Amino acid sequence: MIDLNVNPQALERAVQRARERNIIIPTLKQQRDPGLIPDPIVTKLKNIGLWDIDPLNLFRITWHNEPVVHGGGFGGVNFIEFPRELTGVAARIVAPVGKWFPTGAHKVGAAFGCLVPRLVTGQFDPSTQKAVWPSTGNYCRGGAYDATLLGCASIAILPEEMSQERFEWLASVAGETIKTPGSESNVKEIFDKCWELRKSGQDLVIFNQFDEFGNYLWHYEITGPAMIEVLEGIMGPGDTFRGIVSATGSGGTIACGDYLKKRFPASKIAAAEALQCPTLLQNGFGAHRIEGIGDKHVPWIHNTKNTDMIIAVDDQTPISLIRLFNEPAGKKYLVSKGLPETWVNGLEQLGISCAGNLAGAIKFAKYYELGPNDIIMTVLTDSMEMYTSRLGELTKAHGEFTESDAAAVYAQHLQGLTIDNMEELTYYGRKRIHNLKYYTWVEQQGKTFEEIQQQWYNDDYWESIPTCVDQIDELIEEFNAKTGLLNNL
Repeated sequence: MIDLNVNPQALERAVQRARERNIIIPTLKQQRDPGLIPDPIVTKLKNIGLWDIDPLNLFRITWHNEPVVHGGGFGGVNFIEFPRELTGVAARIVAPVGKWFPTGAHKVGAAFGCLVPRLVTGQFDPSTQKAVWPSTGNYCRGGAYDATLLGCASIAILPEEMSQERFEWLASVAGETIKTPGSESNVKEIFDKCWELRKSGQDLVIFNQFDEFGNYLWHYEITGPAMIEVLEGIMGPGDTFRGIVSATGSGGTIACGDYLKKRFPASKIAAAEALQCPTLLQNGFGAHRIEGIGDKHVPWIHNTKNTDMIIAVDDQTPISLIRLFNEPAGKKYLVSKGLPETWVNGLEQLGISCAGNLAGAIKFAKYYELGPNDIIMTVLTDSMEMYTSRLGELTKAHGEFTESDAAAVYAQHLQGLTIDNMEELTYYGRKRIHNLKYYTWVEQQGKTFEEIQQQWYNDDYWESIPTCVDQIDELIEEFNAKTGLLNNL
């Protein structure tokens, strides 16, 4: 599933490009544990901004960055624990923070996991080929950023109705940006554009996050251990980890649940989606406003057989919550409910889909009637940095956000969340969702009937993916040795 066969000629050209541009590639083990990064690189990073277009920022593709915009080092995993005064549930809801990745979103890691194995095997030739990044949001930003740092040309594809901040930023990083019709729920239109590019005769490689197992692998090997590290730091003797709640999106982030289940076999994996497009819950369709999570299909890399629950979140909830968390009247109201002002100011670390993940975690806690010794993990994939224009649009459409609005949102979209539109999956419930893959991937995207059967009936299919980590790291180390750049630090 992750091809590591080597093309020597293209590999040599990739090495030459890296040598010319001072590109050193971190291993997956270094991204998992930055304590393994050579000291000279850590020292050089003290003079580099978090989002700077500098190859050394490849070493900042980790959950362990110091939460500063310039010159930061490494430390523990950045995370937020949401108190009962906010969530209305006794269970502890905890989430690692994606804001402190380069580009401000964790998708930069998923893109790394897709591109780098091709680069260090010579399967991608940066001297002749373009990297294509189809996405509903942050993945194409991460892909364009990684490609630039790795000396590769890029094409970013995303729906035309995504936030303006994304397009403005991509204009300075991606070689080309293609806008497809619709919004975050129009994934097929992105796939159609990819087929058009394939047939165009251009020399390019399409890194489709929905079927690239490098995406699954990166989150399994990097995000999963980061969550374990957080849990080890906060769990008391009587605490129990109950599960991970994550929007399915591309099927990458939720792979961390497979890792967590190895350590906590009784824990659950809950996949969240928008109620307005209930693909997993009802085999449904539609459009919604939770930017970047994708839908109307089941990602090829989603291990549905290991998914325990589906949670549909009304898109009005995260849209309302970003106003509560960021408008002055909303912040003031939260402080009046007993939350520290400095903590409330930190809620800007939640983007729209993050607020959706939080709502899903609250519903999960209510469904299982969890108590103060129960811990739920979710994930904050990005922050409001890419959505400030949405706040202006909401004010224009609905008027100023007042204290009364804040009280209503708090009551309805936090304290008042219920266990409606949820399904605890049986064996055949999981199989129903898995079978939906057929229509997208076998009928439309060229996958085989044999492989979709393997995904369901052969447990070794999913177990085999993480086994290639050591080989990938060896190829990265060999690549760096060929450039000779580590010797010059």
